[in-house]
Amino acid sequence: MRYLLYSLVLAFAFNSTATAQQKWNLMQCVQYAMDNNIVIKQNALQTNLSELQLKQSKMGQYPNANLNNNYGLSFGRRENPATGILVDNTFFNIGLNVQTSADIFNWFSKKNTIAANSWEVEAAKASNDKLKNDIALAVANAYLQILLAREQEKIADVQLQQSKAQLLNTRKLVNAGSLPELNAAELEAQVARDSANYISAKGNVEQGLLSLKANMGFDAATAFDIDTPPADKIFVEKISDLQPEAVYASAMANMPQQRYNVFKLKAAEKTTAAAKGSMYPSLSAFGSLATSYVKPSGFDAPKILREFNTNFGQSIGLGVSVPIFNGSNAKSAWQRSKLTIKNLQFQKDLDNQKLKQDIYQAYNAAVVALEKYNASKKGVETAERSYNFANKRYEIGMLTTLELLTNQNNLFRSKLEYSLNQFDYVFKMKVLEFYKGLGLKF
Repeated sequence: MRYLLYSLVLAFAFNSTATAQQKWNLMQCVQYAMDNNIVIKQNALQTNLSELQLKQSKMGQYPNANLNNNYGLSFGRRENPATGILVDNTFFNIGLNVQTSADIFNWFSKKNTIAANSWEVEAAKASNDKLKNDIALAVANAYLQILLAREQEKIADVQLQQSKAQLLNTRKLVNAGSLPELNAAELEAQVARDSANYISAKGNVEQGLLSLKANMGFDAATAFDIDTPPADKIFVEKISDLQPEAVYASAMANMPQQRYNVFKLKAAEKTTAAAKGSMYPSLSAFGSLATSYVKPSGFDAPKILREFNTNFGQSIGLGVSVPIFNGSNAKSAWQRSKLTIKNLQFQKDLDNQKLKQDIYQAYNAAVVALEKYNASKKGVETAERSYNFANKRYEIGMLTTLELLTNQNNLFRSKLEYSLNQFDYVFKMKVLEFYKGLGLKF
């Protein structure tokens, strides 16, 4: 037993370690979010409700049938069912009745209701797809923010180590009397600033991981880490292949919001047709089977069967229902449904207009991000050359510590700006790709 317990503990520890060491790529993060995000699960319930409503409306096409039965005792002075004479007696009675009815013609009201509910199911699915797309984009954004924070952490660490090395070298020169104490003091202050920047950068990484966990629906307390591919290894389409008009045409055919609007509009049109049908007369058929047994108290099975057979009756018929006055409920429902169609059409046009505007803005943002990325790349190259020259001059005493630190900080800022612009460009391109409605590619 003890051996088994030890084995289970070791197995659990190994599994926990393996989980902690696993590094998630973006596709794994997105898939986990699709499977575990609670908001997605909640929204999926609406699809289930719509499917139940559709099933119910389909079942409404079939005839309805009801079986009624009753058992009772009648006592006191009353008419004898057999003789018609008033007597004081107690009678036992049983009644059985089967009724059915079916619509024959109702101006396709039920058919249009079924069609409307079918489109509502499609709209619910499109709504869920839109939510999934939004969460996938949020996960991608959080993932890229972590990559950016990691890059900034590396840059901050390099800057810190560089400042520490300069301080160590300068301290030796100060101790040897070659440099004044002020030089070492300035570098000590720089090391303190660089340490604070490094700690802040590490904190941004952890905050980014928590944000990603939240979007994924991942337990905040569970160990978690992501794969960190270099930004230049992330797939990005050519901006020439993402011209706004082409992206808009693709989005109109593929984006869930646009499909949702189309489905809701179709559902409203069918609902209007069903509401109009309810204002006209409807034709239905009905039928019933009934029998009864009434005798003085006492249970006699053969007599019951004979009475059932004797009292057995049937009826069939046609019924016409003509709406004359019902508080204008049917007409008001029809008028409301027509207004709903107009409102949904306005919403559809508004969403299409907003989509086009968003795509053009995303394209412009991507172009600007690309230009900033290219400019910052040249800025880093220039800052590195300037720093290398400054460092050589400092080593031979031709540059003050303050001037060296100025060049070093300029290089640090240039690298941070380059890193920020690089990931900003990648994300802006991913947003533009996203609008095509074909999913994220990494």
